[in-house]
Amino acid sequence: MASLNVGNLGDYLREQRRTAQLSLRQLAEAAGVSNPYLSQIERGLRKPSAEVLQQVAKALRISAETLYVRAGILDEKEREELETRAVVLADPSINERQKQVLLQIYDSFRKENAAEAASGAVSEPGPGPAQASAPAPDAEEPPSS
Repeated sequence: MASLNVGNLGDYLREQRRTAQLSLRQLAEAAGVSNPYLSQIERGLRKPSAEVLQQVAKALRISAETLYVRAGILDEKEREELETRAVVLADPSINERQKQVLLQIYDSFRKENAAEAASGAVSEPGPGPAQASAPAPDAEEPPSS
């Protein structure tokens, strides 16, 4: 786990709060934390827990994962993976079974790429499943009428 960079986090929180046009008191109330505690977080004097960051993110309507990265709790790659998963799980156009299959495929690709990176192998991307199984176009087209 990375060390906390609460100064950077505090500046970012202040910027997000101002963008949302919230006073310190309004954000503290919406997040369910005390006004002095939130002020200390913004000034880099306190290290908030993941739970507090989640409450603040919800009140600001921003990604909690973004705050975790800013606080050094989560690294950027982990955040990207979590956001990808969240997007898949939130998609109303696919059913639960399809979501789980898609996440399994995503995991298998990540593991494959990590193994290749660890071994130093660099491979060119091959055709995907849709391309590999696509039928070849007919050599002769029927005459058009």
